[in-house]
Amino acid sequence: MREPFTLHRRQWLVHATAYAAALAAPLALPAGAAARALQLAAAWEGSEGYQVGVLTKRGAALAVCAALDVPTRAHGVWVEAGGTLLAVARRPGDWLLRWKPDVAQGGQAIAWGWIEPDRAFNGHVIASPDGKRIYTTETHLETGQGLIGIRDAATLEKTGEWPTHGMDPHELLLDADGSLVVANGGIPALPETGRLKLHMERMDASLVRLDTRTGELRGQWRLADQRLSLRHIAWAEGAHTVSGQRLLGIALQAEHDDAAAKAAAPVLAVFDGQRLQTRAAGPGQQLAGYGGDIAPAGGGFAVSCPRANGVALWRADGEWAGFLPLQEACALAAEAPQKHQAPNLWAAGRLAAITQDSRGAVRASALKELRLDNHWAPLG
Repeated sequence: MREPFTLHRRQWLVHATAYAAALAAPLALPAGAAARALQLAAAWEGSEGYQVGVLTKRGAALAVCAALDVPTRAHGVWVEAGGTLLAVARRPGDWLLRWKPDVAQGGQAIAWGWIEPDRAFNGHVIASPDGKRIYTTETHLETGQGLIGIRDAATLEKTGEWPTHGMDPHELLLDADGSLVVANGGIPALPETGRLKLHMERMDASLVRLDTRTGELRGQWRLADQRLSLRHIAWAEGAHTVSGQRLLGIALQAEHDDAAAKAAAPVLAVFDGQRLQTRAAGPGQQLAGYGGDIAPAGGGFAVSCPRANGVALWRADGEWAGFLPLQEACALAAEAPQKHQAPNLWAAGRLAAITQDSRGAVRASALKELRLDNHWAPLG
């Protein structure tokens, strides 16, 4: 059983409140300058500890223009329709946050949500289309089974939960029909840590579709290789099948015992609404069996490969499209410079970020004194 977190929460919130004003001042940019530049919501570890915040392009570097302290390492971020942000703790996490990225003031926490002692957040959160509900991936710490937490959007209080019909649920997205698509990573883990892997012969990764009216299971799909963990997911741009179904890309992480098999494993699977299939890398291209993040790119998909130091690219038809070198590449985002334009791909690595535009041109920006987490998202 986990130790109660109540005292730690209280101590941390007092600390965060006391330092909020001091944090904001050195991070603020002129409001007009920040508004004209690209802004990316992200989570990172820096000299101030763990933070969530907003980065913007400043000269040849990405700079912090708003930041807020968080008690532990954050993972997923979500931009709400009204411009507020949601952030959730890395698994096994216990906090959920809504905050307003005020460039002039640094950032303002609007609401905190804390999970029950026998549950843990798994690092991802999304909002319902009408903005009234929040969905989070969670784990029941006593049984190890996956759950979707249903929360009131205004208060972040839990109002219900649904089973994900698997273990280790990670990222979740809504489909156009309102159903919820969830990647069950399938990795058995020690409940106390949520990260120490156990009994890997029982690994059971899957993709599931849930009805958001009832929580009912509407479909479940598995890969032939059960040592491929389904982690992060992204929709491709537009419809790419005869039926008009959007393609869903899934970033994979290999868990094979054999090192060679693990290194050669695919890092991308694609779901067309009926079949879930892996996609191969180009001839001789080693991706180390680890997909960190996924984003739409050029009608197909980009998968970051931190252990292979780059970003792998595939076309919409599943054919290999190339590789962008970037040390410890991880966070990915697709950002449209203007409406009706093809989005640019932004990728963050250990020391730099790169952007590739629709013509294939690549530009680099420095990342100074920040270690970004796995994900970021462009602001409106």
